[in-house]
Amino acid sequence: MRLLRLAPLALLAMLPGFASAQQLGDAPALVLTGVPFQLTIEGGTEGELPYQIQNQARVLLAQGTVEAYGSVLEGGLVVESGADLPLLVFIGSTVEEVDPVLTPGWFSLLPPLVAIVLALLFKEVVTALFAGVWIGALGISGFNPLAALWRTVDQFAIPELANTDDGHVQIVVFSLLLGGMVGIISRSGGTMGIVEAVRPFARSARRGQIATWFAGMGVFFDDYANTLIVGNTMRPITDRLRISREKLAYLVDSTAAPLAALVPISTWVGYEIILIQQGLTIAAAQNPELAASLDMNAFRIFIETIPYRFYPVLGLFFAAMIAFSRRDFGPMAAAERRARQTGQLHRPDAQLLMDTSDKVMEPKEGAPHRWWNAALPVLTVVVVVVVGLYVTGRVGLDAGARIWDIFGNADPFTTMAWGSLAGCVLAIGLAVSQRILSLNEAIDSWVNGMRSMLIAMIILTLAWSLGSVTEEIHTAAYLSQILSDRVALSLIPVIVFVIAAAISFATGTSWGTMGILLPLVIPLTVAMGGAGDGDGTYTILLGAISSVLAGAIFGDHCSPISDTTILSSTASGCDHMDHVRTQLPYALLVAVVGMVLGDIGTAYGLPVWVAILGGLAVLYAVLRWRGTIVDDAAVEAPAPTGQP
Repeated sequence: MRLLRLAPLALLAMLPGFASAQQLGDAPALVLTGVPFQLTIEGGTEGELPYQIQNQARVLLAQGTVEAYGSVLEGGLVVESGADLPLLVFIGSTVEEVDPVLTPGWFSLLPPLVAIVLALLFKEVVTALFAGVWIGALGISGFNPLAALWRTVDQFAIPELANTDDGHVQIVVFSLLLGGMVGIISRSGGTMGIVEAVRPFARSARRGQIATWFAGMGVFFDDYANTLIVGNTMRPITDRLRISREKLAYLVDSTAAPLAALVPISTWVGYEIILIQQGLTIAAAQNPELAASLDMNAFRIFIETIPYRFYPVLGLFFAAMIAFSRRDFGPMAAAERRARQTGQLHRPDAQLLMDTSDKVMEPKEGAPHRWWNAALPVLTVVVVVVVGLYVTGRVGLDAGARIWDIFGNADPFTTMAWGSLAGCVLAIGLAVSQRILSLNEAIDSWVNGMRSMLIAMIILTLAWSLGSVTEEIHTAAYLSQILSDRVALSLIPVIVFVIAAAISFATGTSWGTMGILLPLVIPLTVAMGGAGDGDGTYTILLGAISSVLAGAIFGDHCSPISDTTILSSTASGCDHMDHVRTQLPYALLVAVVGMVLGDIGTAYGLPVWVAILGGLAVLYAVLRWRGTIVDDAAVEAPAPTGQP
């Protein structure tokens, strides 16, 4: 999940001045024992007001003054037991009581853990996600089961589905429109045209996987666009070659976020640079004596961290090894044997996130199989999105702005909606103008294509809701607190990777994990001496920053509650939990190799290029040792029975 609102658990105290009427805003719904939280005190309309925050025993927790129309953020407030509640907030002559629900810190882990465990056990995602959201809402609503049910809908599901700030509405629109476009080009014969056009080049499962990997590397500018475009485009080809849906989902997922996070021209770069700059600024303020020697060029540091992001770098190459070598191990090998030998592209009882078996998605009888009826709409989506990123990214920037600054400043969600709409319009125009479909038939195909995305949109909404729940109950803050103890400087990168991976896996968000950890990790590393120049410690700083970015991608890549994982399953027509189960062994192997040779190795003086080459050699050796070759299926083989 790329975006997580980073607003703290806050009390918006709109309190009276001596002569002006105010009112108390929303109080924190839930506080964890021993975990710091924050209150925001907002001033009245007249003059400067003193304030104090006390606990029930009248112990002073914080004090200060707030200006008229201003606000003060009081952080680091800690409640150790119920005896400390309620909190009393004094502003001027007014006293307000804050009495949130108090729970042990471990409660914040229950919602994501329950969702993940239920999903893995029963291979049914909707119920698992709903249960996780409901448990979080249970704590927020004072452990009232019925109230928790209502909060699941009105406080989490509806607001997250309607969220425009984080791009949720735009992602839903983009996904539905792209599904509609797929419905049109499938019905008009364009999809079969692509299959027949590619057949001379992709005559085996090996070539089909290689083509999928290269297609993923080509759509580098955004991970959402990558998963939906590559998955939907390549699925008919890989189906014809009897490549399992699980393998397609893995290749799609492995070239989405890992690639977008590394390329300096993508929708990720601006966000990552902003967070790095924020961490550097905090570090310089906390260590004035080091400010002059600290490299404050966030973009240069961003570029320097790329080789140290061992998980996405090794993950991209490992996916290529899998495709080129034809070798697989673990659950993926079983899935590939099933697809090759029986023609079953997925488990017989799999719950597909996109229904590709409906007859309305098959070509109309007598429709010509023309590849350009599919290729032109897909190319239009890509071109419109890229141009839109450039156009929206230039707004507010100087004429001499660099291309990576432009892409980092762009509005990816709006431009993806533009691209998918343009693709739909062109697909309808091509089908109608060639008299393959009537206008009514084209619209019906468009609607049927969008209808095939319904299950995925439900799961996506619940995943976002669970992310909102974990934010509300401070799951990330609790995890960060229990996992971060003072350790040797050289172990900072690997410890940070583990913390980032755990937070990202539990919350399903890579961007949120980055936003939480980078402003903390950079000052911590600098304070511990990890910012020297020429003494090897600068490598520790680069490793720590890279570990946040790489660990966040690993957790997001593997988490069943991540939106990019869900979209990869959707576009590939794969059972979501089958995708997670078959991908996880590959991701864990890459993560372990990256930690041992990369994070630990470079921290102790191993050159980064040696770490990368050594990591690739180890991955290839494991693949040769544990992997088995699954026989290719010739393209002339009959299509899998009952599956498009």
